[in-house]
Amino acid sequence: MEHNLAETKLAFIGCGVMAESIVAGLLRKNLVAAEQIVATHPRENRRLELAEKYGIEVFEDNAKAVQHIRVYENSIVALCVKPQRLKGVLEELKDTVLPVQIVLSIIAGARIETISEALNNKKIVRAMPNTPSQIGAGITAWTCDQEVSEEEKAQIKALLTALGKELFVETENMIDMATSLSATGPTYIFMVMEALTDAGVHLGFSREMSKELVQETMLGAVLFAMESHKHPAELRNMVTSPGGTSADAIYQMEKGGLRTVLSKAVYAAYSRAVALGQKK
Repeated sequence: MEHNLAETKLAFIGCGVMAESIVAGLLRKNLVAAEQIVATHPRENRRLELAEKYGIEVFEDNAKAVQHIRVYENSIVALCVKPQRLKGVLEELKDTVLPVQIVLSIIAGARIETISEALNNKKIVRAMPNTPSQIGAGITAWTCDQEVSEEEKAQIKALLTALGKELFVETENMIDMATSLSATGPTYIFMVMEALTDAGVHLGFSREMSKELVQETMLGAVLFAMESHKHPAELRNMVTSPGGTSADAIYQMEKGGLRTVLSKAVYAAYSRAVALGQKK
């Protein structure tokens, strides 16, 4: 089911980097008009900056922002604050958010049950975008309460396309899994990118030349993998000649435990995401 957001009002509670990315993407793709969006931020200079840049109304008071949109038939309250601020924000909104409003949370570790109980609302959606979402090239895993209708799911799906691709997952635990794989994933990629660039400098390239060679190689490898639909092991075998440079390089990576380190990193991130959700 497709849905356009032409009649939907949106309130972004907390308008930091990721919330701004959603706002920018929605407006860039003409999914909504500026007058359909309100946001909140505690700092006045940031409120003025957002209002001037996007033509949206920005409040200091979270409850006022929700009150502004709740009179409309279709409205979404997006919770985009830091995890440590969630408890206070839920207190502010507990008598303001209506049971018929969709509440979308992009807060790491914040459980659907926690938000639902605090707001007395059964239409909770939990999503986990990643850093490339800032340029519309992200992937967002999301799930929701059972009481979110198919039409409302279509609304959320349309909203999340502002960030890139979206992937609906069946269970909330998969959001914690996605937090460790796709949301934290750019960290692993950036670290490998940094290490390869440094290796190029060590060989004798300038930092700029090394950076360009590494970035274009990584981008090309990903695009090739996506287009070929082959298993990564098959692709690796394609470029590994007997006694060649790739074979020597792979030997050193396996010797250093690269696979194990990456697997442990993903599990550590997953464990942290679960722990964030258990904090009261």
